Parts: sequence; C-alpha cells; structure tokens
Amino acid sequence: MKFIASNPIFTCATGIICLFFWISTHASNISPSPLAPKPLPNAQMVGSGTLRFLGLEIYQARLWVRPGFDSSDYAKQSLALELRYARSFSADAIAGRSIKEMRRQADFDDAQAERWRTALAAALPSVEAGDEIVGLYTPQGGARFWHNGLESGHVADPQFARLFFGIWLSPKSSEPALRAELLALP
Repeated sequence: MKFIASNPIFTCATGIICLFFWISTHASNISPSPLAPKPLPNAQMVGSGTLRFLGLEIYQARLWVRPGFDSSDYAKQSLALELRYARSFSADAIAGRSIKEMRRQADFDDAQAERWRTALAAALPSVEAGDEIVGLYTPQGGARFWHNGLESGHVADPQFARLFFGIWLSPKSSEPALRAELLALP
C-alpha cells in the first residue's frame, strides 16, 4: 500500500481519471444558451455559425426565432441574435464596426451615423472573451440588448434596428456564409 500512495505515476493517473469524471459529469450541466429564449418567448434556435477573421475566432452566433419565421422577410418579424465573444472588444470598437456594416445596406449621413454609433456604444458594454450579448429585434420597437443575462440598453429607432440586425441577416451582409448558417439556408 505504501508503494501505491507514493508512486507519482499512480497519483497522476488517479488525478487524470478524477478530472475526466468531473468533466463528464459537469459538461452535461453546461447550457449552450439560457439567454436568448428569455427576451423572445417561445423562441427556437434556427441556426448558428462562427465568425472568423484571418482564421481567428471572433464570436459564435445563434439566431432565435418564433415558430413560423420566414427568413426571406426577416425584418418584419421579431428575433433574437446571440453572440458569444471569443475575444475582447471595447464598446466603441463594436459600435464603430457596426456602423460600417450597416452602411453596406443603406445610405445615411454622417450625423445619423454618429447618433447611432453613440446610442449603440451606450447600449452595448465592452466585452471580454466568453461574454455573451443577446440582441432582441422587434420591427416597431427597435433593438434591446442583454450582456451576460442583464439588460444593458435599448435603441428605440426601428430603422437602426433593421439595419443593425441586417449586418447578419440581410442579403447584403459582408458575411454571406455566416448569414446562410444563421438562417439555415441551403
């Protein structure tokens, strides 16, 4: 018995086995996303995908919709978009990039861009790797945002909301493959 207790190989193997059982027991308790359905009752996940830039993961995205969702007319229906970040970004960086992407879908002047950028930077916090942001789109109500389960802000402008969610869902998206994954398109 003294040999077993003092043998480093036995101790290491025991530790690995214990770690394996702990991971397998707790992995089933990890919920992939408890946040998205809360802001959109009766929602179902339609699709998911990962945004990468130069091979680096930026975030994982999931689209939540209600039954009967029509992807060809997404802007007329409520939906929730969930982003789980793999990297840290400031609220200003997220807002600035969002405005650039929104301009792919529609023309708007610099004054409008600055108003929306400011509103978005106020509604969205800076994020760290592992943080989750859920955005709720309602055609007449604008956009509401949650950061790690807590409501972080609201932009009431329906035009802003349509263009913002169009970053991912519009046919003019700069990421057509991610759009196809989110909308579960063939």
